[in-house]
Amino acid sequence: MNKLLSIVIMLPVTAAFSAYAFSSAPAVNVKATMKKVTVYPDRAQINHEARVEIPAGTTDLVIGGLSPYIDAQSVQVRGVGNFTIVSVNHKNNYLENLEEAPEVKSIRSQIEALQLKVEDEKTAISVLKEKEAFLVANRAILVKETSYTIEQMKGVMDLFSTSMEQVTNSILKKNRLIKDYERQIAALQKQINDRTDKLRLPSGEITVSVSSEKPVSGRMEISYLVTNAGWFPSYDIRAEDITKPVTIFYKANLFQNTGVEWKDVILSFSNATPWVAGDIPELSPWFIDFYTPVPVVRYSGNAPLARKSQPVMVAESADMAKVDEFKEVEAMPVEVEKRVGETTVTFDVAVPYTIAPDGKVQTIEIQRTSSPAEYRYVAVPKLSPHAYLAGNITGWAEQSLIGGEATLYFENTFVGKSYLNVNQLKDTLTVSLGTDNSILVKREKRQDFTSKRTLGQNRTDTYSYLITLRNNKQSPVKMMVYYQIPVSSNSSIEVNAPELSGGRLNSQTGEVTWNIDLKPQETRQIILTYSVRYPKDKTVIID
Repeated sequence: MNKLLSIVIMLPVTAAFSAYAFSSAPAVNVKATMKKVTVYPDRAQINHEARVEIPAGTTDLVIGGLSPYIDAQSVQVRGVGNFTIVSVNHKNNYLENLEEAPEVKSIRSQIEALQLKVEDEKTAISVLKEKEAFLVANRAILVKETSYTIEQMKGVMDLFSTSMEQVTNSILKKNRLIKDYERQIAALQKQINDRTDKLRLPSGEITVSVSSEKPVSGRMEISYLVTNAGWFPSYDIRAEDITKPVTIFYKANLFQNTGVEWKDVILSFSNATPWVAGDIPELSPWFIDFYTPVPVVRYSGNAPLARKSQPVMVAESADMAKVDEFKEVEAMPVEVEKRVGETTVTFDVAVPYTIAPDGKVQTIEIQRTSSPAEYRYVAVPKLSPHAYLAGNITGWAEQSLIGGEATLYFENTFVGKSYLNVNQLKDTLTVSLGTDNSILVKREKRQDFTSKRTLGQNRTDTYSYLITLRNNKQSPVKMMVYYQIPVSSNSSIEVNAPELSGGRLNSQTGEVTWNIDLKPQETRQIILTYSVRYPKDKTVIID
C-alpha cells in the first residue's frame, strides 16, 4: 500500500555544500512556481510549489533561477508523495546568471530595432555614393567625347547639378539620422549599464536529493528567507472636522532588490523579526572594584594621532506620500485579512501582486480604521507662534500600528507631516494634525515689569510675559498652553513665580500649563512672571 510522506528538512550550509559536492545521483531540473511572499521589515520569506516526477532510485531535484541572497540556514523543503527526502542543499551557480528583467529585455529590443535602422541607412548611403560616383564618371566621358551646343551643354549641366544635389542632400539627411539613432542607442545602453550589477548576479539553486522505490508523482513546497527586501509603515491621518472621528490609513511600503521578479504572488506583511535571536538573555555576574586611573604615557616626537570616528550620515528617505484628491465616492483598498498571533501581527493581501526587483518602493494600503478622538489645540508660545491641533485616540493598541511617518489631512486639505509614535506607555495616542491659522498665539515681553536689581549681596532678575490667545473660528475650542520657568540646580539660586494667571506649575520640571476654553471670536490673555535671585558676584544666563 502506498504511503504519504510529509517531510520538512533544514540543513546547515556547510553540510549542504559537502553533500552536494559528492552527490553522484542523476540531476533533474524542476520548475518551482513562486506562490507566496511574507515580507518582514528587513527581509522576506518566499514560498514555492513544484510538481515533480521522480524516477526509481536516488535523484537530485534542482530548483534553479532563485535569488542569490538566500539565507542557507532558512531553507525548508516539504515533500508530499511516496518518496523520501534524503538531503537539501543550497548554492549559488555563478555559471548561470539570472534571467533578465522584462524592462531590460524591452530596452535590448529597442536597441536592436535602432541598430537595424542604422544598417538600413548605411546601406542606402552606399547606394547613393555609387550613384554619385556614376554621375561624376559619366560627366567626364560626356564632356570629353561629345560635342554639344550651348543649349545642350546647359541642359547636361543642369541635369548633373540636380542629380548631384539630390544625392548629396540624401546622404546628408541619412548621416544625420544615423547620428540620431546612435545617440538613442547610447542612451539606452547607459540604462542597461546602470543595471550591470543586477545582470551579473548568479542564480541561486536548491538541490533536493530524493529516493523512491519506483517512479512516482509528488509535490514539493520550498521556502526560504532572502535579504534585500522588506517593508516599512506610513500613514495617512485624516480628520474632516473636530466633531468627527479620525481615520487612519495604514500603508505598507514594500521594496525588493533580490534579483528575481515576484510575479503574481500573494503578499503578506508581518511585523515579526526573524533575524533577532530567540534565546532568552542571561545575566552574568556584575563585578565592581575601585577605579584606578590609567597612567598617561607621553610620546616624544611626532607620534601618530588616532583618527576620530566619523559620524555616519543617514540619507533621509524619499518623501513617498502625495496629496490625494478626494472624490465623491472614495475608492476602497484591496481586501486584506489581519491575523493576530501571540507575538506577531500579519496582514494577508488577497489580490496577487507583481513586484519588480528594482528596489523601488510600492505602497499598498493594508488597514483603514476610524477611531473616536478628543480634539484639543496645543500651544507652546516660547517655541512656536502657532496653535497645533491634536487628536487623542483611545484604543489605539488594538490597531496593531508600528511607528512611522504620517501625512496629515484636516478638512480634506494636506496640512503637513508628522511621526506616529506608538512606543508610549499610555492608553491614549496623541496624533498631531498640524497647525490651525484660525487660532492666534502671541507672546511678548512686558518691559515695564522686567527688571534686574541688586540688593545687598544678591541680585534679582525679574521677567514678565504676556501671552495672547485668539479664537477666530465659529465654534468653541479647547486649548492646552505650555510654558516653562527655570529650575534651580544650586541652593544659592532661588526661583519664584509670583504671577501664573491660574497656571499649574510642576516644581520638578518648571513646566506651567493652562487648560483654557475659548469661545468663538474670544481673546484671552495670560500673564506669566518669574524671578531669579542669586549672588551678585555670579553670572546666571536666563533669557
